[in-house]
Amino acid sequence: MSTLRVGFVGLGAIGASMAGHLHRLGLLVAVANRTHEKALRFADNHAGVQAFADAGDLTVHCDVVVSCVTADSDVLGLAEALAKNARPGFVLVDTSTIASTSAQRAADLLRAVGADFIDAPVSGGVEGAKNGKLSVMAGGDPETLTRARPAIDAFAAKITRMGDVGAGQNTKAVNQVIVAGIAQAVCEGLALGDALGLDPELLLPTLGAGAAANWFMDKRGATMLRDEFAVGFKLQLLHKDLNIVRELAIAAGVNHDIVDLSLANYATLMAEGRGDDDTSGLIRLKRAARS
Repeated sequence: MSTLRVGFVGLGAIGASMAGHLHRLGLLVAVANRTHEKALRFADNHAGVQAFADAGDLTVHCDVVVSCVTADSDVLGLAEALAKNARPGFVLVDTSTIASTSAQRAADLLRAVGADFIDAPVSGGVEGAKNGKLSVMAGGDPETLTRARPAIDAFAAKITRMGDVGAGQNTKAVNQVIVAGIAQAVCEGLALGDALGLDPELLLPTLGAGAAANWFMDKRGATMLRDEFAVGFKLQLLHKDLNIVRELAIAAGVNHDIVDLSLANYATLMAEGRGDDDTSGLIRLKRAARS
């Protein structure tokens, strides 16, 4: 059993499950969240865990802090707060999706005081977090990753070091292009199947047994055809991620048609007040030609 003392920042739909796995293994000692009441509730329900109003205080109690927050500014603010009290050897493992340049800035803040940073964005959705089966794409120093690995192992099915700090975020950018493209195809295809009157209970397993099989259709196909969109990754968060991806694609000089289409589609849904829908809410637009 590892003696690593781990803190967690960001107790959202994915983060709370990740923190729960750390607690199950006896690694979690402290939590913090933007809404402090959520951190207090988590601590009340997990023996031995202390809730802090100031995430910067976690460095006093923890060897490693894992974060799962929303924006680049959240990660940079956290890195700055942790650096104030960080001891040499302390590590921040950030599982958020941010720009690779922001990850590098966070690493600079911590390395200036002898601590370190791993960018470790995850893929697998709410289900992967609940099951402790996330895919982790990491960037950072190999020795630092080895030290932090017991914390990451708690919620990961696969951990791959992709290179130096920033390489994890660049890998996640590739992941999000593919995620967006699959969502486009599945939502458009299932909208067509719905319009043609095909029975979902026959259609979905038939498609899933052939070349069209994919995670998104398996996990979201039935729910989107029932107009249930509160089951997973919020579309406004994918929209945020794709803005990062678009900047990378422009800088790299590669095509970004899928990214542009998805940004426009999700912006339309957000303008309709549907930003909290799962990404499968895209099927609403694919059906629109019928209305």
